[in-house]
Amino acid sequence: MRSGPPLGIGTWAWGDRYFWGYGQEFGEPEVRAAFAAAVEAGITLFDSAEIYGNGDSERLLGRCVRASGATVEVATKFFPFPWRLFRKGSLARALRSSLARLGLERVALYQIHWPLPLLPGALWADELADCVRAGLAEGVGVSNYSASQMSSMHAALARRGVKLLSNQVHYNLLHRRPERDGVLQACRDLDVRLIAYTPLASGLLTGKYDVDRPPPGIRRRRVGRMLRRSMQIVPLLREMGAAHGGRTPAQVSLNWLMCKGAVPIPGAKSAEQARENAGALGWQLGPDEVERLDRLSAT
Repeated sequence: MRSGPPLGIGTWAWGDRYFWGYGQEFGEPEVRAAFAAAVEAGITLFDSAEIYGNGDSERLLGRCVRASGATVEVATKFFPFPWRLFRKGSLARALRSSLARLGLERVALYQIHWPLPLLPGALWADELADCVRAGLAEGVGVSNYSASQMSSMHAALARRGVKLLSNQVHYNLLHRRPERDGVLQACRDLDVRLIAYTPLASGLLTGKYDVDRPPPGIRRRRVGRMLRRSMQIVPLLREMGAAHGGRTPAQVSLNWLMCKGAVPIPGAKSAEQARENAGALGWQLGPDEVERLDRLSAT
């Protein structure tokens, strides 16, 4: 991430038929419109992964980038399937496959999607550094790493002259674990950007859902008690949004994350959603408002 954008777009939903209903609720025209609206609003970071939609997310994102001619930063991820441990060069091969799907010569950020349990946090450091030196990735990061795993990777990459740029983790007003487990503080200490995925809690922080209107499909079974917790927070989000010129609950939620130093990457399945995400930019919650949200969401 060359310019350190404060907000990006996550593309997990692009091409994902099982969880997000791609091909039924929305399709490529909506994805292209979302991309165009995001770029027009000044959002330049787009995050994908080789496993999203079995590669279709990368293909869709690549078509959007090439068709628009826009200068954007594309991030994607390597999934550390256990069998890849025994195949030398598997990470570089996976990155080249991602680049082929994207139709790009390099990505701005290449990330390890998950750490492998019981194995060193610095695993894959050599191959990540090799990808930077080969010009396949401008920078590298990790995802879902604990504070200690991230510190190990940071040190291992530094020995090879490469900086760890980011750690992408689950973080929102309903899931504040990065504050409790040391990840947020470790990111600050190591000058690593925390990228927050699921920043709107799968839509629960948008104000669209309540117990009588739960999220559709498989998401309904995953929200559990978080739906009731969101209903306690959304009224305060609306109040704060009104005080900042009519911002929506989603925009206030994203701004709260940016105030914490995180880079939220909400999804966007339409131009309307992309424009709403971008409405989190250009203003800032006050310290007292951040504290109020902290107190309420801690319960």
